[in-house]
Parts: sequence; C-alpha cells; structure tokens
Amino acid sequence: MQREELIRRADAHRRSLNGFTHHFLVCAGLGCPRNEEIIAALRSVIAERGLQEQISVRKVGCMGLCALGPIVLVQPEEIFYQAVTPEDAEDLVASLGKAPLQRLFLPSDLPFFKRQHKNVLALSGRIDPESVDDYLAAGGYLAVVQALTEMRPSDVIRRVQESGLRGRGGAGYPTGLKWATVAKATGEKKYLICNADEGDPGAFMDRSILESTPHAVLEGMIIAAYAVGATSGYIYVRAEYPLAVKRLKLAIREAERLNFLGHAVCGSSLDLDIQLRLGAGAFVCGEETALIQSVEGKRGIPRPRPPYPAEQGLWGRPTLINNVETYANVPPIIAHGPEKLAALGTEQSKGTKVFALTGKIRNSGLIEVPMGMSLREIVFDIGGGIPGGHALKAVQTGGPSGGCIPAEHLDTPVSFESLRALGRSEERRVGKECRSRW
Repeated sequence: MQREELIRRADAHRRSLNGFTHHFLVCAGLGCPRNEEIIAALRSVIAERGLQEQISVRKVGCMGLCALGPIVLVQPEEIFYQAVTPEDAEDLVASLGKAPLQRLFLPSDLPFFKRQHKNVLALSGRIDPESVDDYLAAGGYLAVVQALTEMRPSDVIRRVQESGLRGRGGAGYPTGLKWATVAKATGEKKYLICNADEGDPGAFMDRSILESTPHAVLEGMIIAAYAVGATSGYIYVRAEYPLAVKRLKLAIREAERLNFLGHAVCGSSLDLDIQLRLGAGAFVCGEETALIQSVEGKRGIPRPRPPYPAEQGLWGRPTLINNVETYANVPPIIAHGPEKLAALGTEQSKGTKVFALTGKIRNSGLIEVPMGMSLREIVFDIGGGIPGGHALKAVQTGGPSGGCIPAEHLDTPVSFESLRALGRSEERRVGKECRSRW
C-alpha cells in the first residue's frame, strides 16, 4: 500500500465514523467481563429506537482501570462509565446528549488517568483491535511507509538510538545498539523475533498491548526488519493468551492483505513474513536463548553467551529479539521523531513504562507512566493505595525474576539504573543478614 492509498482509506474511515453523533466504546479486554453482552444489549436498544445511523457501538482494547470494569466510554463527550452491565443499556442510550448517568459515572480527572502519560497505550481503549481501518484512521502504518520510502536503514537505526529507547523486557539494553549490531552482522538470512512470553505472575502488560493494538506491534517489527535486513519474523506468544493469539492472527492476515507484509512491502525492497509460535508455558522460555531453542522446535534451555543472538541466533543466523513493548515504542519514534520520547524519563532511562498493578491495591489495572516516577506515586496516587487501611510492606517490581522493594524505598524513582542499584544494595543487605544469622 502506497502513502496516497493509505491516506485515502484512512480519511474514508474517519468520515464514516464522523457520520455518527455518538459512539459507545466498550472495553473488550479480558479484564472486563460480559463485554459481548453489553455490546449486544446496546445495539439492541439502539435498533429498537431506530438510531443505528446516529449511534455506533464499538469494542475497543483495555482502558486500564480493570478494578472498575466493565468500562464504557461515550464519545464525543469523553464520559466514562464504570461497572456497566447489559441491564444498563436502556439508561445509557437515554442519557446521550444529557447529563452523565451519575450511578455509573467515572470521573476522568481521577489521578489514575491524570498522572499517566500514554505513548504505547495511546490507542488502547480508543480503537477496535480487530479493525485495521480503525488503526489506519488513527495514523497507523504511516511510520512504516515513511521508513521504507523516505529513510535508509541506517537512518532508522540512528533515530532509534537518538530516542534513547532501551529494551522494555527488563534488562534495559539500548535498543538502537542491538539493532546496529544485527544490521552489521553478516549472513544471507536474518530473523527477528518478538518475545511475547510474559511469564511473571501478575504481569499482563504485553498481553494487553497485543489484545488492544496488535497492529502497533506488527508495525514496529516491520520497521525493525527493514532496519536490520531481516526477512522472516516470529512472534513467540504464550498459548495461555487466546484472545491475543486470535487478534494477532487477524492482524497478520490484514497486514498481508494490504501489503504491509509479504513481497515488496509498500512497493519497497523489503520482503517480510511474520508467523506465530505458541509457547507451552515454560517460564524459562522468556529468556531469549531458550526462546530461540523453542522456536526451532527444541527443548527450551538457555545456552551460554557469547555468541549472542545478534550474531548467531535462530538457526545459527543473526537474529534481532525484542519484547512486545519495545516494538510498540518504535512507530511513534519514526512518525514523531526521537525527541518526543527522549524528552521523557531520566538521563539514562528515556520514555515511559507500562506497568500492571495487581495484588493488594485499590486500582488494579494497566498504567503507563514516565520513567523516573516514584513507586510511592504509582502505588498511592495512581494505584489508590492499599485497601482496608493496611500498611504497605513491599512492592515486587518484576515477578520472581525481579526485585522485591521494601516499603522504606518507596521514593525510589522507577528507572533501569535506580532499580538495578537498589537491587544490588538489597542483595548485599540480605546477604549480610543471612551471614550474621548463620
């Protein structure tokens, strides 16, 4: 698809959406139960009143505040409703153009919404994840066309380097440096992999991104493939994520149909195919070398490094491997320039980070905040604190492979460098206590 055709199609879809006076956006993530029933009930009431040409009902991705779901957003007024049931459909339709329905009203100026900065999640809860036209109308795939038609691979890598983006899988390795290494590696065939094997208990960041904006991940992968010279890609996703798998399969088919995947992508020299590989739930396959073994059909066992996957990865060929959130950061960098991401965060940890708030916290859900925000702000301002008036004892920031942060360190800014330094100090403290006991 060429730029002109993409713009025409996006404009046509925007015009069709603008033909409605109101839109009901219903969260269709796993955290909002009965959403299909809510959609059906709203459409039934609208049909009974003969308002099909005035009011649309669309399913969208996760809106974040899972604790108060199911959530429905009414546009253009930007009115949020919480804990909606199918039985509320009559009242919701009747309230359009009037004062908000107070018994379900969810103020949009809550700290949970106001303290966030949406980048990766900018379209989550705003578009239908199963509609490529919704994604195109929101500016989707323009970054791919820009990269493939206006930039050299080295220009793409330089822009990612200038943004300061670091891998969001946890290690925080500079993304641009990893891309440059794969680009320089020699070999007739190169691969790229999206690590969607999210195994930490309580973590659902990658799952929600894949369920809400699968095309954003594909777009980031296409740009990465062009930058490093890869021609085949794999998304390694947990089989326990059936909704993400379903929407990824649909997104890949739509991308192929519109020539964002396949031969001569968008009329360029890039040939690229992307396939899914389902993981069987082995936690160790989240480690990149074990994941590569699993993609090859072998038992997922980590291997010593070097050689690194960038030089000898999948089937011994140079391989780029990043996680879901890292790829989803790429399209805005290309479309809006590296300065926007680089302006956020800390000196060494640029941009934003998506977190899953789970456990003993009031506002469980999905958030995105600038790097450098303190754990205290995340837990108490955005998360609403601990229910029942109980005291906070600790925050686990990364599942069994991450660190457990004691309550006295709540003012620690969330960044790769600060959490790593805190982790080392805690290891020393715990080690000293253990030695003294023995």
